[in-house]
Amino acid sequence: MKVLTTLLLAALTTMAADNIYEFTMKSIDGQATPLAKYRGKVVLAVNVASQCGYTPQYAGLEALYKKYKDKGLVIAGFPANNFGGQEPGTDSEIKTFCDRTYKVTFPIFSKISVKGSDQAPLYQYLTQKGGEVKWNFAKFLIGKNGQVIKKFDSGVEPSAEELTKAIEAAL
Repeated sequence: MKVLTTLLLAALTTMAADNIYEFTMKSIDGQATPLAKYRGKVVLAVNVASQCGYTPQYAGLEALYKKYKDKGLVIAGFPANNFGGQEPGTDSEIKTFCDRTYKVTFPIFSKISVKGSDQAPLYQYLTQKGGEVKWNFAKFLIGKNGQVIKKFDSGVEPSAEELTKAIEAAL
């Protein structure tokens, strides 16, 4: 009964959500982080994984973040183990990997599920608005109003013109 109540509450929250600011996520360090702190900024939410063919996109995401952060871009990495078991690590292991391998400075959050019956409420909202996550490194571009502008599939590199033009237009 408790599980059903939790799932029902999550579903109602997601259905009622008008933007990402209504969600609070846990940072990779375990701190509750209200996404409302990003109000007025453009957010690129990315489901990341450390053992994926797309993992080198961390470098491109970091370059994108450095290029546009002072103009109001936030990249938010959400580790997920939904595809091929490619993010098996703990939050601590993921943080160490990101720090040592890619020197990531953009926010990384605690590992979540981005699809399936245990999908995080944030990703229920994002996929309702932008479409299903099919693999690691799918990117949701979220406007300054907290609403999804567009989803970019995994194969779209962080430096791709279609992504950078969309970010620049949103900024």
